[in-house]
Amino acid sequence: MLSEGSATDDRSLAESVAERIRELLIAGEFEPGQKLSEHQMAAHFDISRNTLREVFRLLTSQRLLTYTPNRGVFVVAPDEVAVLDIYRVRAVIQTGAIRAATKGHPALVRMRLLAEQGRRASLKKDWKQVGTTNMEFHRAMVEFCDSPRLNSVFDLLLAELRLVFAQLEDGAHLHEPYVELNEALVLSLEAGNVAHAVSQLEGYLLKSERAVLAAIQRRRG
Repeated sequence: MLSEGSATDDRSLAESVAERIRELLIAGEFEPGQKLSEHQMAAHFDISRNTLREVFRLLTSQRLLTYTPNRGVFVVAPDEVAVLDIYRVRAVIQTGAIRAATKGHPALVRMRLLAEQGRRASLKKDWKQVGTTNMEFHRAMVEFCDSPRLNSVFDLLLAELRLVFAQLEDGAHLHEPYVELNEALVLSLEAGNVAHAVSQLEGYLLKSERAVLAAIQRRRG
């Protein structure tokens, strides 16, 4: 029987592995609907099957994995209802983050660097990298709030969002418009024009939500 200390260690290990898997999801390393092999995943992360099952339980509770009896564990494939909710939450968190922005904050420096990285990736037509860089751009935006709890919540949202994008064609039509919008948003923040940046972000999120929903409908139609 595990002692209290070892049980705590196991929980910490499971949480650490779950965080690593979330990072892989945000980077686009898993496909929606993909079945996860217990044997392969346990070997890859060098953990026991029991620890892996706790990892799966955590990620299932976070709506990133789903368990089907007699079939196994699968990566989720968010639908239109999930998209609407994701963008609703994004609007609340991200507009709040922009209102908290200051010129000297490290988050703004990181946003500038990521906007430039996105531009370079777009010139190479590397749309998957543009998508990954864009995820990091929005993650940096939330760091204006200086809240580890809010960062954790937003990371879950980004992982879900990447699984939405992964169901669609990862091309210019999905990512290219936001390269310029990211740069424009950074310019507004660097100028200290927070009110204009909030307005830009609201339009940005609405445009993105409509584009994603339209792409999902085209794919299914």
